Amino acid sequence: MLELSTLLIAVATLAISSFAVFWAKSLRIPHTVLLVAIGVGIGLLSTLPSFSFLESFHLTPEVLFYVFLPILIFESAYNISARKLAEDALPITLLAVVGLLISTAAIGFGLVFALGFVGIELPLMIGLLFGALISATDPVAVLALFKEFGAPRRLALVFEGESLFNDATGVALFLVMLEVVLVGFAGVSTITAGVVNFTIMIVAGIIFGIVCGVIFAKAVEWTRDNEQASIALTFVLAYTTFLAADFITHYVHIGDQKLYVSAIIATTIASIIMGNYGRPKIHPKAEEFVDKLWGQLAFIVNSVVFILVGILFVDIPFSSGEILAPILLSIIVVAAARALSIYPLVSGYNVFVSAKRRIPLSWQHLLSWGSLRGALAVTLVLMIPEDLTIPGWTHTLSPREFILALTIGCIFFTLFVKATTIQAFMSWLRLNRMTGIERVAYEEACALTHREVTERLQKFHERGYITTATYEKLLAEHKDEFKKACAAAKEFAANGATDYTSQVLRIYAIGIETMALKELYQYGEISEGTYKRISGKLTAQLDAIEHGDLERSQTSLDGRDVFERAVCWVVERFQPPTPEDRAIEQYSYYRAQSIIARKVLKEISKITPDDAASVFSASSIDHVTQVYTKYRGGSQAKMEAIAAEHPILTERLGEQFAARGVAKVEEHMLEELFERRFITPKLFVTLKEKFYVD
Repeated sequence: MLELSTLLIAVATLAISSFAVFWAKSLRIPHTVLLVAIGVGIGLLSTLPSFSFLESFHLTPEVLFYVFLPILIFESAYNISARKLAEDALPITLLAVVGLLISTAAIGFGLVFALGFVGIELPLMIGLLFGALISATDPVAVLALFKEFGAPRRLALVFEGESLFNDATGVALFLVMLEVVLVGFAGVSTITAGVVNFTIMIVAGIIFGIVCGVIFAKAVEWTRDNEQASIALTFVLAYTTFLAADFITHYVHIGDQKLYVSAIIATTIASIIMGNYGRPKIHPKAEEFVDKLWGQLAFIVNSVVFILVGILFVDIPFSSGEILAPILLSIIVVAAARALSIYPLVSGYNVFVSAKRRIPLSWQHLLSWGSLRGALAVTLVLMIPEDLTIPGWTHTLSPREFILALTIGCIFFTLFVKATTIQAFMSWLRLNRMTGIERVAYEEACALTHREVTERLQKFHERGYITTATYEKLLAEHKDEFKKACAAAKEFAANGATDYTSQVLRIYAIGIETMALKELYQYGEISEGTYKRISGKLTAQLDAIEHGDLERSQTSLDGRDVFERAVCWVVERFQPPTPEDRAIEQYSYYRAQSIIARKVLKEISKITPDDAASVFSASSIDHVTQVYTKYRGGSQAKMEAIAAEHPILTERLGEQFAARGVAKVEEHMLEELFERRFITPKLFVTLKEKFYVD
């Protein structure tokens, strides 16, 4: 039963975690580290008689597993790029599956040997069980640090992909190990059954996740017109997939064989499908809200779990003396096992790939050192039965308490030692340095910002908002900063072998294209297929620019990932499009290309002569203008060719586009009138219905 004190403590905990964001920034330590420290404080307070009510704050394994885990899985998987995952599928798979197995075995055998060396006996199955739960890395803390300190994006993706999938494989392996511990080891038959169950769990989880992802992506498409339904279905997907997979594992059999389905793998795959292929189907006005909502939920869950880690740390019986040595040795063994699962695998991978796809040694160092532990490890260790008994167990602590102490000790080490030193480690490896494009973009962004400030200051002074003395002081400061930024950008661009200014301006142009494309899709002027096709092309062009391949970025790239191309191939085989369908799709595609190119040219034309002389170079503006003039001209020519071949069809399309354009104006006007309180909510709804019906 939920007690009032427990509810009040939970609310207070969330309030503390919110303020901790600001405290962590002022103290210059990671947010998760501060949360654990706060948890330690709460745990110490609960030992005092006046604060004994704090002991009522606890989370059951069921809450952690069935309520918290689906949130963490969906939030991570929903926001990861399937196309980028496919590009680095091999190293991610090696690290998430093979690396996890290596780490688990190394920790299990290494811990038994290390403890035996100091006279402490540990059953091998307990060592392997601990190895399975502690080998899965937690990306929450380290990815936030990567973003803050500027780690290479591909490195962050490999780390996130590994973390995402080794969560799944780690839990699958842990459940298999836990069953062996509970049932007992019977030699070859146990090993064979474990391998079979582990394989079934992975494969069945992938298949079930694909099925759920496709079903819910279609469900979101059917409910696209309703924002609330779109949002609700993301929750239904996360929890239905997770709970249904767990239900199948517990209650479904094929003959005498249990049908094991990994709930985490299924939810991960379903969430990736929703994030990459279902996201465009979500109502446009709900899409941004979905991102923020799940991000907020993940923040809350992680805050509670990391505070719980601190509270659990207080419960470790250090006074007994028997647990300190095992904790210290487990920290060393886990760190060594992580290194063993990184360097040999990645070195072998580098032998068989091109120089461009290799993972540098500096990245391997960071992959090894940045392997923090967190929410998943705590969740798994609390799933171990409290009454678990092991033949020959001689320790004062129960097996569960012993593993919990080792887990909390390792989490503390990764957070208080590794997380707090990652910035220095990245600086030593020179991984936080700006790329050439970033350096020029930084200076040009500073220049544009200071120029905007000087223009606003002049208006403020003219309107009497600020005094002359203040105006002159601020104007002089920002003009000086403007000149410094312009000079720095020009100097760096001139000394570089690459035309970074043109690349930065082109990135800006692709941003304009992306926004214009979303608006066309939002108002139904292009199909989902056209939207994905152009969006994928823009993403591929952006990647080419960031890799310095400016020539390739100007070609018409196919940005669809391997999964999208496979789906398109299957659909066309079972439902081949008619010539009219192809003409409509092509005409819409080239029309969209023409519109977004025109919008880019319009924005580029707004760049003043002062900008061209100070911030950008005239040659870069001319280059980008020529690129988009060519794009627009080519698209217009292809539109005209299709119109000449299908005049009646294109005339009908023109009428449809005009009607949608009118609907866009109507919607914008009604929203503006409502926001200015010119019309009441009742009139707003009535007018929307009138215009939509008409």
